[in-house]
Amino acid sequence: MSGGEETAAVLTVMEAEEGPERLLAAVRAGRTSWIPVLVGKLDAAQRRAALAGLKELRKEMRDQWSRENLAVRGALLVAGAGCHTGPAGAATWMSGSDFSGRDWARSRELAKVVEAQPVEWQIEVATRLAERPSPRWGWWLYYPLVDSVVKRTGCPVPTSEAFVRAWLVQDFQEGRRGTALVERLRADPYTPVLVPRLFELSDVAHELSRNLNGDAGDSWATAIAALAATGELDRAGLLDGCLARLLRGGKAPDQKEFLEILSALDPTPEEYAARARDLLALLDGPSVLAGHAQEVLAGLDEAGLIEPEALVEASAVVLFRTEKKLVRAQLGWLEKAARRSPERAGPAALAAAEAFGHPDAGVQERALNVVARQLRAAGEAVLPELRQAAELLSPVHHARAGELFGAPVGGEAAADTEEVLPPVPVPLPLGEPVASAAELAEELSALLAQERPEVAVFERVLDGLIRQTHLDREGLLAALEPVRRAHPWNGGGHWGDCVPQDVLYVVASIAGETPPHRLWDALRGKKRSPLRSGYSTVHGSALAARLEEAAWQVTATRPPYLLATPTDASGALDPAALVARLAGYESAGMTPGHADLSAALLRVGPLPADEAVLRAAGALTSPAGQELAQWLRGGGLPAQPSERVLFEPARASGRSLRPGEHWFEDVRRVAVAQPGIGADVAKRLAAEFRELLAATEPSVARSKRNYDWAWRPIAHWAAMLPWHREELAARWLDHFAEAADRDQRGPGRLLPQLAEAGGPAGLAVHLALAYCLGSATAEDRTGAVDALLVLAARGDLDPGLLGRELGELAVLGTVKTNRLAASLALAAETGAHRTVWSVLAAVLPVLLASADPAPRGVGDLLTVAADTARRTPDREPIAQVTALAARTGSSRTVKAARTLRDVLGDS
Repeated sequence: MSGGEETAAVLTVMEAEEGPERLLAAVRAGRTSWIPVLVGKLDAAQRRAALAGLKELRKEMRDQWSRENLAVRGALLVAGAGCHTGPAGAATWMSGSDFSGRDWARSRELAKVVEAQPVEWQIEVATRLAERPSPRWGWWLYYPLVDSVVKRTGCPVPTSEAFVRAWLVQDFQEGRRGTALVERLRADPYTPVLVPRLFELSDVAHELSRNLNGDAGDSWATAIAALAATGELDRAGLLDGCLARLLRGGKAPDQKEFLEILSALDPTPEEYAARARDLLALLDGPSVLAGHAQEVLAGLDEAGLIEPEALVEASAVVLFRTEKKLVRAQLGWLEKAARRSPERAGPAALAAAEAFGHPDAGVQERALNVVARQLRAAGEAVLPELRQAAELLSPVHHARAGELFGAPVGGEAAADTEEVLPPVPVPLPLGEPVASAAELAEELSALLAQERPEVAVFERVLDGLIRQTHLDREGLLAALEPVRRAHPWNGGGHWGDCVPQDVLYVVASIAGETPPHRLWDALRGKKRSPLRSGYSTVHGSALAARLEEAAWQVTATRPPYLLATPTDASGALDPAALVARLAGYESAGMTPGHADLSAALLRVGPLPADEAVLRAAGALTSPAGQELAQWLRGGGLPAQPSERVLFEPARASGRSLRPGEHWFEDVRRVAVAQPGIGADVAKRLAAEFRELLAATEPSVARSKRNYDWAWRPIAHWAAMLPWHREELAARWLDHFAEAADRDQRGPGRLLPQLAEAGGPAGLAVHLALAYCLGSATAEDRTGAVDALLVLAARGDLDPGLLGRELGELAVLGTVKTNRLAASLALAAETGAHRTVWSVLAAVLPVLLASADPAPRGVGDLLTVAADTARRTPDREPIAQVTALAARTGSSRTVKAARTLRDVLGDS
């Protein structure tokens, strides 16, 4: 509002008659400071009359967020609060989302209006406001208002999440430096009521961990403990609340802060003993909590404050955990308990035997040692159960277990064990096209609600938009109206990579919200693309090209359908369907879009097509039809040969740094290089699709052309080249490698899709699998195991190639053998023993011949090899294993090598 307009508005207020009209004029002028006085002059009837005008003004202002209107909104909030004679309506008015963007709720004028109301009205409004949801971070604008009402009227302190969060953040961590937190809490009347409520909140770690005074001892944990020690807070209630909060679970930072509070309270052994059941339950929680509970329970057991059965119960939980530190501590607790009380030797031995089934052979050996030391005191009564439990031991421990328990363990090698592999995946058909505008609106809503939309959903929606626009554009827009209101197109300015949800761009074009000339200019390169940024991947650019072309087509050429819509969910397009679609285009006199045709050519398969399809393609007369006929007759995209390359870091090889590479890089990798498509093929494809298949160069530096700064692969990437997984694997190999040598999370989730895709599975696919079998994260290793089993089931796995590359990567240090052992053990557990052995039979010679001493974790790998070789009929001795087994000593690695040597029959 300009100076002249403001002056005019003020004059309007001055000239208005007393009553509702003058109040409304003041609100429109944004004179918030006048509102309390003007409201105070109105009786109940006048307030109700003014309220109707205020509601109309609020509707007018709802979509107006200019700077000039901000003052009007503040005045509107205060006036509406004062004119509501009912507290329910006032609270609803004040908590409206259109008043939440500024500090209007903290204004003096609003406080004056509320304070002028009856006490009962104030209390109910404050109570209702406190019960409203608040932002997760606790910044709740109505806290000062509610706080003043509570302290002025003496009503009960609200205990809602909104009020507690606001108290935690605003009353104790804003502008109160210099005073110890414990003193501020001691002086605050809310403390006894609200501190116990802290244990019921989530996402409060940031607030509980902040320290504004710089004193390491001035924390929420120490302050709460100090108040509990003086009796100002209920100590027993705090202990129960803290343990209950830890048992409920939550994010790791929260659990850490509440564990610190528990530690600061420093419960006595007697207090802990009274809560032993809670401690036992914590043993099944996060590692840090389980470790704390285990340590406390062990101390209580040593002091005789808990029943002996608690040790057995705790062992049944802990000995099945994967954390070796916890398992070792539990076995140590069992042994100490048996030494203190020999009568507990039997239960301790049987409890330790629970670890015989642990996936780690080293843990099994430790458990076997514990049992062995307790056998004399335990007596023969425990032997039958121990013999049964020993069947779970790794073969490396069978001989010793048989000696200890007086009976053979493991039996003969089960070489006739049936190989179990998953069924060969069959892609699901995409189904019939979307039949109506209403159905399309439903599928579009489903797509936009998914974080990672499925390929089939996106492709059906995009094709449906083209078809329904061709049939009835107005009817389509009517059906899409609710979706467009909920998910408006942002008008451009796209950040990051193009994703399937950007199909909204096509919707905006159909609705006329994006001028066609701007779309055309973007396609011709005259302006910056609305769907691409400097961080787009080549896959995002290809997807953007399809969407931009489709957005132009729905306003210009209005095609009846798209050519590139796949016929199954993998992204594959049946040759006969593509020929029929192009024939339909010719009949309608339509010319296909370049991006649409390029995407279709890269998706069509399997090739070579049968003779009937080739004849039908040969009958096409349009340039696009003749192009398709030549593509099909030539077998489509030729496979690119993968050349194996050992990538050495610059500082080791003496070469100059590559773009994006740092001098301190020391990553060594096996990579592949591919030459890219030739000129004859390239000229048939749009530029964005040529980039998908450009020549590769191995590097540890992320190429901006191929990947964005935060590589987020999605299923649609692989669906662009459903018959060319070797080419995809070669271009993604750096990222698969990072799962192993840089501990990156996520690449492994794409491997199963690569395994299910078509085309040769050569060096690049097997290297990608090798890297992810050595991933740092269990999720990526699981994805790699799934891909391994799918390739084996389809007959596409080359165990020798995979094994040799794994051996080389392990020698380089890129793949850690303990991670590889965990992956292959997981695959063996599914029943794929012969597949796993065939891989290991190629890994071990390379690994053992090139590394001396053997790398850490080789013992685990040898253990998996012995277990899978026992179940495989075709097995031959391995000279390197025999040589390792012949060494002196009794290390785990040597003992595992001897077991494998005996299984292979080379003794």
